[in-house]
Amino acid sequence: MNVNDMTRKEFDALPWRQEFDSELICDNLVILPLKTRHDSGYRCMDFVACNGDEPVCRVAGGSDVLHIDGIGGMGNWNPRIEYPRTVPTKAWSIDCLPKSGLLRLIVGHAFKIKCGMALSSFEAYGVPA
Repeated sequence: MNVNDMTRKEFDALPWRQEFDSELICDNLVILPLKTRHDSGYRCMDFVACNGDEPVCRVAGGSDVLHIDGIGGMGNWNPRIEYPRTVPTKAWSIDCLPKSGLLRLIVGHAFKIKCGMALSSFEAYGVPA
């Protein structure tokens, strides 16, 4: 399947990632707004991990917030070891898929996206390819 040719129903039918507490590396993420509401009152989102234009799996179904480059946008770092002063430029962008109208999050060509755990808030990090 090619994400450019998929309908919303086809995105909804994709399988979930096997382990929700595991990390997953992909090229881009398609954002799926859901009808369910989070405890915060905002609508939940799910995300489809893709490699190129091929969908891999759905990664998080109960998140009301997407944190790009982690909470605070400070990148993928270990608070026990370091505190970042600067974050490398990643060239994040969003486009809109032609058939489904869904939004896709893309990171620059020298990076991949590391998907965080499926929690109340979803974190997507730009990591070196």
